Amino acid sequence: MTDAAPRPAGELPILFRDDALVVIDKPSGLLVHRSPIDRHETRFAVQLLRNQLGRHVYPVHRLDKGTSGALAFALDKATATALAERFADHRVRKTYIAIVRGWPPASGVIDYPLDAVQDAYAPAAPAGPKPCHTAYRTLATVELPQRVDRYPTSRYALVELEPETGRRHQLRRHLAHVSHPIVGDSTYGKGRHNRLFVDQFGVSRLLLACVGLEFAHPSTGQTVRVRAAPGPEFAALRRQLQWTAVPPSASADLSQAPASPWQ
Repeated sequence: MTDAAPRPAGELPILFRDDALVVIDKPSGLLVHRSPIDRHETRFAVQLLRNQLGRHVYPVHRLDKGTSGALAFALDKATATALAERFADHRVRKTYIAIVRGWPPASGVIDYPLDAVQDAYAPAAPAGPKPCHTAYRTLATVELPQRVDRYPTSRYALVELEPETGRRHQLRRHLAHVSHPIVGDSTYGKGRHNRLFVDQFGVSRLLLACVGLEFAHPSTGQTVRVRAAPGPEFAALRRQLQWTAVPPSASADLSQAPASPWQ
């Protein structure tokens, strides 16, 4: 169900809602819930949605503060437990898009084990690297005339991503590992490329968005498919830059994925 009607200013866009769960379109810069990492923040998706709906809500997964897009909440404890188990068991299909430095291959799978991220969310001692896989395909590329690194021009790509596992910061860390960090990533990215997008295009956010969720409804078993637009910054960059579409690869692991909202 799409929330096509006008909504009051400040309300979170609702992409899907029924008696058991709701999926919102989280804006970049909004925390899911209160965190010691950002003690100064006073607005959180959980609080805003609770006030908007006038009832308790249960977050069942997370998006990083800088990541925008589809974020699911349960409306009761039983649904929260069941849906959280689907996320934990990798039975939820998650689709993201990102703008990255460089031109990755047309498609592939990043297979690189990751340690647990040590922060306020996971303060316990790490148990060592765990298997981690991210499928990707390159949707479009662009080459800018500005020198940022040692080359006279700078290359960027729009990629579609599907994490096959669910480690914290997986997409950001995997793309940095293969030398294609996400633009706007202040932790794993390249500061010079981030500054170029701020100076040239006025875009300072992490250019990563969750554009799709697909899962079996915990109550009915029916397939729920939710799509989210990648956000106004992606739309502005689409208008400003001369992107070249990359033909789909016959070997792409994402070949059966629905068309990206970018296209």
